[in-house]
Amino acid sequence: MAENTVALTEVQHHEPILLGFTAEGWVYWGLTIFLLLAIFVGKAPKRIAEALDARIAETRRQLDEAKAIRAEAEALLAKAKAQQAASAGDAEAILAHARQEADDLIAEAEKTATELTARRARMAEDKIAAAERSAIAEVRARAAEAATGAAARLIAEQHDVKADKALVDRTIAGLNRVH
Repeated sequence: MAENTVALTEVQHHEPILLGFTAEGWVYWGLTIFLLLAIFVGKAPKRIAEALDARIAETRRQLDEAKAIRAEAEALLAKAKAQQAASAGDAEAILAHARQEADDLIAEAEKTATELTARRARMAEDKIAAAERSAIAEVRARAAEAATGAAARLIAEQHDVKADKALVDRTIAGLNRVH
């Protein structure tokens, strides 16, 4: 049988090395040097502190502004609640006044209706009384007419020239007397 032989080869991967540092090492050293230069030469901490102080001051200013706005909003809310309470009271007063006016108008209308009814009743009674008086006057006029007519007939039937002469004489004799 044939022997199987496997040849293993080891692949070595070598990174370039310069002064004992690989590329990754040089990146770390470069970053460290840059940061040290930025800190000591560029006065980065002072600038960072100033930037942070400015940000803190801006944040405080915004907080103070927010507190002022909140206080103003609370004052406006309190004012609105007071106005709402006042307008609720005003609404009640207006409703009470309107109810009072309505009651007064109803009472006035009832009084006016009662007076108008009484006045019309008096007018009707006056018309009835006038009609009664007119009817009574008419009845009296007819009765007087009838009585006059009847008296004229009776006189015409019962009186003749002799009776008239005696009546005229008596009347003339009565004229001579003084009352």
